[in-house]
Amino acid sequence: MASNFFDEKSGIVPCNTDWGRWWQTVDEVHIEVKLSVSIKSKDTKVIVTNQSITVKILDKILFSGNLFRKVHGDESLWLLEDEGTLLKIILIKADYIKKEIVWESLLEDGSFKADPITYIEMKKKIDLEKFQIEVRYTINITTKTTKHINLK
Repeated sequence: MASNFFDEKSGIVPCNTDWGRWWQTVDEVHIEVKLSVSIKSKDTKVIVTNQSITVKILDKILFSGNLFRKVHGDESLWLLEDEGTLLKIILIKADYIKKEIVWESLLEDGSFKADPITYIEMKKKIDLEKFQIEVRYTINITTKTTKHINLK
C-alpha cells in the first residue's frame, strides 16, 4: 500500500454516488459510505470475495455485485468512523502489478461508473502515482549502487 503518502499529498479523485463515493490508487480501491444514522459494527455486514462485494447496513443491502476487476478479498478491510456515520472499505487490487488498469466503475455491470471527466482525472492521478513510484524505485536502486561502489 505504497499510495497512502501519495494520497495525502496529492488528494483524491472521487466518483460520487448516492450512498457516498469511491476512488482508486495504483493498488487500492477506497469506498466511503455516508450513513444517515450512527451504527455499530454489529449492524454492518461487508462481504468481499476476490470478485464481488456486498454491503449490508441494518439488514438492508446497500449495494452488491461483481467488482470491476479482481481484488484480494482476504486482504480487504472495513471500519466505521465519525461515530458510526461513515463506513470505509479498502480493497486491494489483484492485478495492479501485471496490468495497469484504471477501474471505470466500481461494479462490473457499470454501476457507480465514473463520468468521463472524473475517469480522465483518475487516469491522470494514477499515471502520476506510477511515475512517483518508478522515480522512488530508481532513486533507491541508484543509492544502493552508489553505496556499493563507495564501499570498494
